[in-house]
Formats: sequence, C-alpha cells, structure tokens
Amino acid sequence: MKFISWNVNGLRAVCGKGFSEAFVAFDADFFCLQETKMQAGQLDLTFPGYQSYWSYAEKKGYSGTAIYTKHTPLSVAYGLPNDIINSFSGEDWQTMNSEGRVITLEYEKFYIVTVYTPNSQDGLKRLDLRMNWDDAFRQYLQKLDKKKSVLVCGDMNVAHQEIDLKNPKTNHRNAGFTDEERAKFTDLLNAGFTDTFRHFFPTQENIYSWWSYRFHAREKNTGWRIDYWLCSDRLIPQLESAKIHTDIMGSDHCPVEVSIKI
Repeated sequence: MKFISWNVNGLRAVCGKGFSEAFVAFDADFFCLQETKMQAGQLDLTFPGYQSYWSYAEKKGYSGTAIYTKHTPLSVAYGLPNDIINSFSGEDWQTMNSEGRVITLEYEKFYIVTVYTPNSQDGLKRLDLRMNWDDAFRQYLQKLDKKKSVLVCGDMNVAHQEIDLKNPKTNHRNAGFTDEERAKFTDLLNAGFTDTFRHFFPTQENIYSWWSYRFHAREKNTGWRIDYWLCSDRLIPQLESAKIHTDIMGSDHCPVEVSIKI
C-alpha cells in the first residue's frame, strides 16, 4: 500500500497549482492532508475510486485535515477523545479539539491517523500548550497501538535532529526546534514508533519537507523536515520504502510518502 501525506497550506489555493494532477499521478491508497483551511461546502473535490473524510476548524480559513482513501474504514474518529483531553488541565483544550487537527480511520489490521500538530508560535507563546498536546497525542497513539498497529502522518511541527533542518545552530530557541519539542518527539519514538524516513536514511542530510516563503528559501534549499510518516515498531519488517517529494510544488510543504506491505 502507498501512503501520501501533504500539508497543502490551503487546499483551495493549491488546487490551482497542480494538486489534482499530483493526486492522480501518485495513485495512493491513502492521501492525507493537513492545513486544508476550509469549511464544509467550500470545495467539492472528488476523485474516482476514493472516499474522503474531513475535519474542519471552527475558525474560518484555519487548520483542518482530510483523508482520501480507496479503502472503506471500519470506523472514523475526529479529534482527540475526551478521556485523553480530560486528563489534562489547563487552557484551551476544547478549543484545540475544535481546530480540525486529527482524523483516525480504523481498519482490520491497523489504524491510520493524520495530524496537524499545533505550532508553538513566535516567542514560543504556545509552547506550554504544545507540550500538553504532545503528551496527549502520544497517549492517544499508545492507546490505539495496544489494539492494533498504527500509521501516523502529518505536519508535526518539529525538526527532530540537527540534520533535519538547514541551520540548526541559529534555531535552537525557535518554534519547531526547541529542546522541549525535540524531546517530546523522542518520547513518542521511544513509546514504540518509528520515523520511517530515518529508518531508510538514518544520516541523510539536506532533504526537507518545508521551506519558508521568505528569502528564496526553497531555491536555496534552506528547509526543515517537519512532515512525517511514523509507524508502530512492529510494522518495521513490512516497510518497503519512504520518500520526500521535494519536486512537487504548490505549497510551502511537499508530500511525504511511505509504502508498506499490509
């Protein structure tokens, strides 16, 4: 099976920049989107042989996720479950769950989860909330993983290692590369999950999935690898390949792929 994930940074915008052509060319079993920035009814985008599932943010033009699939799921869930959320005190948990950040599809042998992880924002204004989110999301994935294998993808808004961004030395206290965010990602991997790209390319440098629109960053390949496919460790023997499609334009992110025998 082929799995694609892409932060499109506005689906309506990227539809005018070759999205449909790329979608058809990939011919993926699952095509997961983040940052769709849409409300229900704003775009009727269908593809033969696919059904789609959408999670919209209540705030217009913000966040949002979607999954296109060739395979009918056993169940569909949106957001994080209340038993996970209610275990965390603090600000804005219901607001976080209204931002359309998570979709989970259940199949006979596995779950597939797409996520658009909250950004810690300029000045790390949302770092404390982000820390809680990372803990809650990890607990959620562990809960699923106890039942069956998990594939999780999306814009996780963290470059895990120094080789995952062009300029690590000047970014240590910037959102997406703080010690705190990187440690939480390590915690997630240690909880039984594998970064599929690093499984195949443990020391690969200069391959990124996001570039700022400023300073000609993409032309210079001054980027960050913040988009991932993770899988339950027990799926490692079934991994076939992982790719980052840096040649696909239309968004400030590019699609990431994994192929797995399931």
